[in-house]
Amino acid sequence: MSVRHRVLPLVVCLLALLSSPGFAQQTSSVTQADVQRLQDNVYLADRDISQLRSRDATRADQLVSELDDLRDEVVYLKVKLRKEKTLPRAEYADVRDRIDDLRSRARGDNNASAAPVSPSRVEPASSPHAATATTTPRSTSSVGSVEIPVGTEVDVRLQNSLNSGTAQVEDRFEGTTVADLNIDGRLAIPSGSVVRGVVTAVEPGTRTNRTSKMTVSFDQVTVNGRSYPIRGTVTQAIEGEGIRGEAGRTAAGAGVGAIIGGILGGFKGALAGILIGGGGTIAATEGKDVELPQGSILRVRLDSPVQIDPPQTRR
Repeated sequence: MSVRHRVLPLVVCLLALLSSPGFAQQTSSVTQADVQRLQDNVYLADRDISQLRSRDATRADQLVSELDDLRDEVVYLKVKLRKEKTLPRAEYADVRDRIDDLRSRARGDNNASAAPVSPSRVEPASSPHAATATTTPRSTSSVGSVEIPVGTEVDVRLQNSLNSGTAQVEDRFEGTTVADLNIDGRLAIPSGSVVRGVVTAVEPGTRTNRTSKMTVSFDQVTVNGRSYPIRGTVTQAIEGEGIRGEAGRTAAGAGVGAIIGGILGGFKGALAGILIGGGGTIAATEGKDVELPQGSILRVRLDSPVQIDPPQTRR
């Protein structure tokens, strides 16, 4: 048999492999839109768990532990894709399938298997992973959760300073809510609730780059000892008067941040030399590093709805 006749079948097989949907799926590049869908699925998973809580609070607590880990992994993938401009499809698919599996177990799908999911599996599993620890048992009775709608604004007072010259991507920081947030006459987020933020991008000022930038977002709020995932974007930076209690001050309804600024003391107006751009990017306008002192107030817009459970009565 000639060399041509021996090589031709191999070429045909190779072309068939390259054109197959499975191969294309494994080698196609992951985009920021793909990672954003992972974040959206994390928020949907949290809602599934909230609905499960009224039926099985202990199991819901176990799934919350898993979801917290998955949320951190999604943030890692987002940062890795931004820095390296590429992300292995298998790494993305593993996290995607684990989120889908968790949602399946939270909903109690009938086709879920009994074994916990492994990184190489894509089939949903019915029994939760072995959780490290569960929280204090709660009563399964509930008087109904409070939904904070998209577009609601809350003012968050920074508990530590942020500077684009020293901050690193993935740095975590905390702030506290300035006032009570009431929705339809019900308390959703009390003043002093801890809100967690993360630095998602930073460009320190240099001799050649006079415009320093820093992007921060908020991904978690803790209410009555329970943490809830949020997706918050900074819309304004306000100069405060340092760290001090704001207990007893209240505001109500969507767009609450715009109301708070006009009725509460301790606000001196917008921070000088700071410009807020699209996506919550904070830029310095005076050729210096972005500096957000401790006690500064960031107005945060919620870009996804948040379900807050009412205080639970312990057994």
